[in-house]
Amino acid sequence: MNTTRQGAAVNASGIGVEGPRGWAFRGVAITAEPGTLIAVQGPSGSGRTCLLLALTGRMRITEGEATVAGLPLPKRMGSVRSRTALAHVPGVADLEPALTVGEHLKEQALLGHRIQGSLGASLPWGKRHKEATRARVDAALAAARLDPGTLPKGLRTTVRDLERIEALRLSVALGLMHGPQLLAVDDVDLKLADAERTEAWQLLRDLSREGLTVVAAGDGAPEDALIVSTARTATGAADAEAAAIPRTDAKTDAAPQTDAESTTPPTDAESTEPAPAPAPTQDDDTPKEDTAHAFAKTGRA
Repeated sequence: MNTTRQGAAVNASGIGVEGPRGWAFRGVAITAEPGTLIAVQGPSGSGRTCLLLALTGRMRITEGEATVAGLPLPKRMGSVRSRTALAHVPGVADLEPALTVGEHLKEQALLGHRIQGSLGASLPWGKRHKEATRARVDAALAAARLDPGTLPKGLRTTVRDLERIEALRLSVALGLMHGPQLLAVDDVDLKLADAERTEAWQLLRDLSREGLTVVAAGDGAPEDALIVSTARTATGAADAEAAAIPRTDAKTDAAPQTDAESTTPPTDAESTEPAPAPAPTQDDDTPKEDTAHAFAKTGRA
């Protein structure tokens, strides 16, 4: 099977996400061609996870401009979601410890068969459906470099019995199942030994070299990765806080609030006199609760 993928170009200028507890991240700029490995770095709480969710259409950006695969955010969040996938994102794309590797793969494969081709091909008991599912699973496992033969019980191995690097590979395989143009992977380096961290980044680099755009959060990225930082210097943090305070001075050079910006009032630390903000314009295929739900899941990771 041809595993060459068409990646998504990513362009962002001064994007940020503001939630109930203030700014998750702010002022991020990205220019990446299809097939780029983008490494997101920054300390815990600097908004790495939120940036991944924003670039995959799971969280609404509240300032700045961005396009993924030529689709503008936040206007086309639903379309961006259909072209992207998440892997290894705590609280959003978790593995179920009690389920087996095979059960995870089968469940994910079934989600892709939604009125594709003939009726016989879409029915779970149809021969063509089973063949397509097997091909999809095999291709995902091969791309993630996960060999069931090396697992304690093969595909019947439960997630709780996997090594951390194996669980990461399984999560990546699930994300690749439906051929996304962009794959976002969180916590690449979480509790991995140095050799395993290198192995994980090599996997993501290989995927990008095959044409897939990969956005991954973690330390230890290869030198040829495009580094994007969510960390703010002391000066940058002060500027961000100052920008969040409403200004009435006619000489201010702060940009006016746009329709896409958040309606959440600033916290006490930001301002004691919040100015009223216009309601955001909803895109045609994104529920209003998406951003709030993502924040509830991830906090300000």
